[in-house]
Amino acid sequence: MVLEARSVTKHFPVRRTGRDLVAGRRRTVHAVDDVSLELRRGTVTALVGESGSGKSTVARLLARLHPLTGGEIRLDGAAVKAGRGRSFRAYVRRVQLIFQDPFASLNPVHTVRYHLTRALRIHGRAGSGEAELEENLTALLNRVQLTPPHQYLDRFPHELSGGQRQRVAIARALGADPQVLLADEPVSMLDVSIRLGVLNLLKDLKDRLRLAILYITHDIASARYFADTTLVMYAGRIVEGGDSETVTQRPAHPYTQLLIASAPDPDRVAAEAEQEETGGGEPPSLIDPPPGCRFHPRCPKAMERCRTELPPRFDLEGGQWAACWLYADGTETGHGTETGHGAAGHGAAGHGLRKESAA
Repeated sequence: MVLEARSVTKHFPVRRTGRDLVAGRRRTVHAVDDVSLELRRGTVTALVGESGSGKSTVARLLARLHPLTGGEIRLDGAAVKAGRGRSFRAYVRRVQLIFQDPFASLNPVHTVRYHLTRALRIHGRAGSGEAELEENLTALLNRVQLTPPHQYLDRFPHELSGGQRQRVAIARALGADPQVLLADEPVSMLDVSIRLGVLNLLKDLKDRLRLAILYITHDIASARYFADTTLVMYAGRIVEGGDSETVTQRPAHPYTQLLIASAPDPDRVAAEAEQEETGGGEPPSLIDPPPGCRFHPRCPKAMERCRTELPPRFDLEGGQWAACWLYADGTETGHGTETGHGAAGHGAAGHGLRKESAA
């Protein structure tokens, strides 16, 4: 295990209004609550959820772009202490973040050569001279399959396609020679026709370099194709986890079932009654989240205790688990309806719920 989050929590303070001052209250956004996950070398862990569920915040916490409200992050078993300067640089040399929008993450006034050279020099991998630097730049572009490299080094971001820009962003991250890649919806801004190519590139890098990858996505179908393990996040909490095949084909939590039922599928025309069975509505406010299970206002299987008690994690068959009171007495099998030719069976071509913004 390379990187681990233990009960990580992040609350953002809300600007106080006149009413808040009169009432003497301070409100916070409960963006992430008690999230734990492990990233291992040579494996991909997917973090799936709809817009506003807190996925991108988890990535930024792991990248140390936000301070923790609670919990801890451990790198190679050692607790990571907050700090900047040398300690931060040493951390990001091993843990790199790939942003959702490659055009926004690349400076439009600088060339590909500038972006990659800066990454290599910051992390001490530029070499001892211009010739060695050129070799390292060429090796980075070859690694992300932008060939021949000399055709790309002196281009500006606007002269590249979306897929090429994202490959440059990945190359920049690889310039640090990291052990962990935090990929925050790396293909959601790309055309459907080129998403698979970028995912295949990340998969190849994972295998060749034995990277630990956190793949954040709103598309649960691509999680099945790309990830070894899938974690499902809702309203700041992780509600289900397990190996990707099991979670996507036999979802246990009602929210995971809703995600899969919401993915467009030309082979499945769901009746209105079927859609009602999976639940509907909007996510709750994270300023004042509902008590108990946060999914209970939308859940068609909600019980009385769901409205008052927060469900713990219940272990199911095959390493799968779900934080749902349906499994408290062991009567549920822990598996939803087999999807067969359902949404999760269409690989990376499927689409989940609304995508989360990069902000």
